[in-house]
Amino acid sequence: MFKDVDEQLEIILRGTVDIVTKEELTNKIKKSIKENKPLRIKLGLDPTAPDIHIGNAIPIHKLSAFQSLGHTAILIIGDYTATVGDPSGANKMRPMLTYEKVMENAKTYLSQASKILDMKKTEVVYNSKWFEKMTFSDVIQLASKMTVARMMERDDFTKRYSAGIPISVHEFIYPLMQGYDSVMVKSDVELGGTDQLFNLLVGRDLQRDAGMEPQIALTTALLEGIDGNKKMSKSLGNYIGVTETPKEMFGKAMSIPDNLMRKYFELVTDLSINEINQLLDVHIHPRTAKVALAKAVVRRYHSAGDADAAAEEFDRIFKEGALPDEIPEVQIPTSELADNKIWIVKLITLCGFAATNGEARRLVAQGGVSINNDTISDPNLNTEIKPDMVLKVGKRRFARIVLK
Repeated sequence: MFKDVDEQLEIILRGTVDIVTKEELTNKIKKSIKENKPLRIKLGLDPTAPDIHIGNAIPIHKLSAFQSLGHTAILIIGDYTATVGDPSGANKMRPMLTYEKVMENAKTYLSQASKILDMKKTEVVYNSKWFEKMTFSDVIQLASKMTVARMMERDDFTKRYSAGIPISVHEFIYPLMQGYDSVMVKSDVELGGTDQLFNLLVGRDLQRDAGMEPQIALTTALLEGIDGNKKMSKSLGNYIGVTETPKEMFGKAMSIPDNLMRKYFELVTDLSINEINQLLDVHIHPRTAKVALAKAVVRRYHSAGDADAAAEEFDRIFKEGALPDEIPEVQIPTSELADNKIWIVKLITLCGFAATNGEARRLVAQGGVSINNDTISDPNLNTEIKPDMVLKVGKRRFARIVLK
């Protein structure tokens, strides 16, 4: 038994940016209810990295929302498209991955997606199922469906061409491959981030050309990282991973800029809009709202108990100055010491808290480094290694120093 149209639309439209078109989506839902037949909702994932962060997970949660409404979730694992590399949003050609690396990443993608989707009710399809059977003649036939002028309508291609940045022919093939996936699985709706809109529209064109009713293109917002600047990315270190511990998730969420709280609430939590509005009321202290946000993020991927425990430990560490219950040990070779002392910059880098000496120096200069709660201000300090010595860098990184 399906919910009525308005109830479904209210759930579907949360966090949605583009719908091509809303009228068509409404009609598809009405037809689905009338015929008691679920819509086929497609989301393609290219396993180009080993892990998913909460920004990647936004369209997966949208797929889950459709699934909870009784529709069929179709998860396309792009084992072929990932080897090409999606040019969406790129200012240069993406590196082509080996098939072996793609399949290795795919295993962890599915494991992490299972934290969000009911995998027993999810159609998981690898697009090699059809692409590996295509002949060169088939590829030429597919390429004939798109003009160069249409491809150049893509903003990222236009910018790269104007800047003299090379565009490889195989990058033009990518949107066609993604669109062909839609033909093969007969999708009614395709999901993706806003940077995927062009590719989703190509799917509509190819379905129409195949005599099918075109899919709805539905995009979700891209999420800025916890630094509040660029899009969330593992390479930039501004992410919250879906497999991180409750403590790590909570601590990172507490560093989100105040001006992004509403966006995070709406995109990465399960709180209702009414609950969000109440928490963001001008009379509520921003820290109270941020604690609620951080707990909601943890609760989504772990449990309510984990969220409460993470909040309690955060308060203990940051309000009372206490140490975490568990501090990872870092072994420092005695060969790095002189007279049982070590340069503080070297200690920071050996613990993995800075990639370079210059970065470690800046951390010290910014007052973000302490030993046993004593702030270090001199980047030239040679500090003595003592028993039960704890190095703290920033707000959340701790290491118990042990000699090797």
